[in-house]
Amino acid sequence: MPADPCSAEAFESWYRTGEDPWDFAGSSYEQGRYDAIEEVLGDERFQHGFEPACSVGALTVRLATRCEHLRAVDVSPTAVARAAQRCQDLPQVELAVGSVIDELVPDRYDLVVFSELGYYFDDRMLDVVVDGVARAVTAGGVLVACHWVGTSADHLLPGAAVHDRLLERCAGGFDHHHHRTTPGYVLDAWRRR
Repeated sequence: MPADPCSAEAFESWYRTGEDPWDFAGSSYEQGRYDAIEEVLGDERFQHGFEPACSVGALTVRLATRCEHLRAVDVSPTAVARAAQRCQDLPQVELAVGSVIDELVPDRYDLVVFSELGYYFDDRMLDVVVDGVARAVTAGGVLVACHWVGTSADHLLPGAAVHDRLLERCAGGFDHHHHRTTPGYVLDAWRRR
């Protein structure tokens, strides 16, 4: 395992040792989390969605049903290959190896789902990422964030701290319209003004 547990090499190592190392596709907890994300989105449809850290594509297939085009990226080539298998019948899904930082083009996406990712950044880098994600959301677009609230040796920040940072940094340009805290995760959603 690489020395930096948050590096692309570390994630690639995880995916090479297990088909779905965090059981995103099979876990009832994860399925419940995905249900909650979809519930927040309601019946809304989106032109251009973005899912950074898409892993093996378990959430990607759900998001694809509501997006004309969905770009999903992960730093692990092995994870992206597995997501591509899962999404092979979904032509609206564009998968690529990359990080959230590579994708932060202003006013590009009317849906961004920032899930299970924020705690792999330190405070300074999280601010850079959150500010970039906020700029990438189009006017009237939606940003949804969902993170586990447990602790892990490879997390630089707890999930609740990630959401505190999101709430603080999105306050100026977004309307915060949903908040849910459960024993397992915290979920927030905003709409850009």
